[in-house]
Amino acid sequence: MNPGARTRTNAAASPDRPRLSLVFPAFNEAENLPLLLESATKIGDNLGSTFEIVIVDDGSQDESASVLDRWKERDPRIVSVHHGTNLGYGAALRAGLREARGELVFFSDADLQFDLSEIAVLLDHTDDVEIVAGYRAPRRDPWMRTLIAQIWGGLVRILFDLPIRDIDCAFKVFRREVLDEIPIESIGAFINTEILVRATTAGFRIRQIPVSHHPRRLGRQTGAHPRVILRALIELAQLYGELRLHVRRAQPARSRADVTEGRARGASN
Repeated sequence: MNPGARTRTNAAASPDRPRLSLVFPAFNEAENLPLLLESATKIGDNLGSTFEIVIVDDGSQDESASVLDRWKERDPRIVSVHHGTNLGYGAALRAGLREARGELVFFSDADLQFDLSEIAVLLDHTDDVEIVAGYRAPRRDPWMRTLIAQIWGGLVRILFDLPIRDIDCAFKVFRREVLDEIPIESIGAFINTEILVRATTAGFRIRQIPVSHHPRRLGRQTGAHPRVILRALIELAQLYGELRLHVRRAQPARSRADVTEGRARGASN
């Protein structure tokens, strides 16, 4: 057994927490939120276990807050967090992960670029590994955004030896112990990288699963804005400075078996 790997613990709902939390950061997504919430509640019901939906409104300037208020009145399983100003993607996701009470915590974006029914595919693997990370197959973003992602992924692999195909894919599920143990400090787009680097350094295992991806139909993407990229680079440098000695010492205890790829169903280690 890999000495860096964790002993498996089965996630199960306890009386004071749901089995699954579905977390979505949102900024100016009023057009997408009704379809997102309708889809998420239907899928949660179909999964046949207790769940909650956590939406973080990150200082939206459109009608996102009032849309959320209306849906919360209809369904008590919907939880909303409102930021008075736009704090950034990482800050919104971090707030949602803190608010989530589930034994399993899934997160995605509110832009409807993923098929939420594929949550079930990720959940199939949560008894085997602590993190199941989707990768977009194929990715349906504009070419510039895809190019930036490829450069970013290469940089992260060089600095942290993190063999993840699609680091920033917003379609991941975590067992509760991952979020309870690792600190999350990023307030920008670097947050996906930070979580995965800290998790593998701590010995948590990741399985990568292909997921469907669709072009954005409504709203506006902000991930390729120069300010977002600059913030991510600053946070990357900070994490590298913090972890570089720890990562080097942990290398002999870890192997690429900690990060595996699986098929949609029935994947093996």
